[in-house]
Amino acid sequence: MDNKQLLTPQEIRAKLDEYVIGQDDAKKVLSVAVYNHYKRINFSEASAGNVEIKKSNVMMVGPTGSGKTYLATTLAKTLGVPIAMGDATILVGSANFGQEIEKLLLKLISESANDIAVAQKGIIFIDEIDKLVTGINRLKGESIQQALLKIIEGTILDLNINGKITPFNTNNILFLVGGAFVALATLIQIRLADTKAGLYTESDLIKDAQPEDFAKFGIIPEFCGRVPVVVSLSALGKQELIDTLTKPKNAIGQQYKQMFALDRIELVYRADALERIAEKAMELKTGARGLRTIMEKCMRDIMYKVPSQKNINKITITFDVVEGRGDAIYEYIESSNEIEIKPLQLKQPRRRE
Repeated sequence: MDNKQLLTPQEIRAKLDEYVIGQDDAKKVLSVAVYNHYKRINFSEASAGNVEIKKSNVMMVGPTGSGKTYLATTLAKTLGVPIAMGDATILVGSANFGQEIEKLLLKLISESANDIAVAQKGIIFIDEIDKLVTGINRLKGESIQQALLKIIEGTILDLNINGKITPFNTNNILFLVGGAFVALATLIQIRLADTKAGLYTESDLIKDAQPEDFAKFGIIPEFCGRVPVVVSLSALGKQELIDTLTKPKNAIGQQYKQMFALDRIELVYRADALERIAEKAMELKTGARGLRTIMEKCMRDIMYKVPSQKNINKITITFDVVEGRGDAIYEYIESSNEIEIKPLQLKQPRRRE
């Protein structure tokens, strides 16, 4: 895409707002980073100058269910570029993590319909990056980080694509890495000598994260240097979870409404039912990710029974449905095929001639 086709940071943010609830600061930082990344590509292709603009790879820090993966996929969709999703836990568990890294690149090519030029301008998202330094041999974690350095910064690899060795350049691929980084905020607070103790949330502290904080956590300095933009995501609150359930274009609550609408049935959620779903998600400590699990459980019996019933035109989901101790409220269409009642016709007696 050239600069005329490239969405501005405000336009990117507006698109993210259609799908992602909350995380306002994260959406702003990501919009700027992504815009700068693709403007950099256009500058490199159009200019023969001596100024080299470095990549704006992004580190996304936030708890499970805060929207790291969803933001990454929504960004790719907004920009119209391919994205490949990976997980650092797979690299950790593999005896040949170099091969797993190559598989991730091949996945990006596959998502690009095998168009190498398109793939070389795509996005790679690696989640659970903090697992490279927690719960495993530290030496192995550093080795994996070292292996990732070259492809994140930009290098040319020979990949076996459909039996043919093909050079693949990672210089213009945008890398997003995410992780919960539990206790990182504590390390930052210690560095700040408790100057922000009790005054700021964990998310606010992470906004002050410096390379030295990640280094103390176990991320090598060279890796931090390749991922210069840090985005902080906070856990979603109750109202944000309710909004996530109902407001975005592809919200899970809206998806169920659409499925029933295909059968000409209106699906309604009572306010206390939505509140209880959000509360259950918070209890699971999985954020927005837990909403689908809870909704699937609530709707399972309803979706099993309804196709066999006739004349339903409205279903209301109540608090008791969410708690698993009651059925939904069903409303039915009254039959319009009423029998026409004709007045009784008595035979007239035959007149005598």
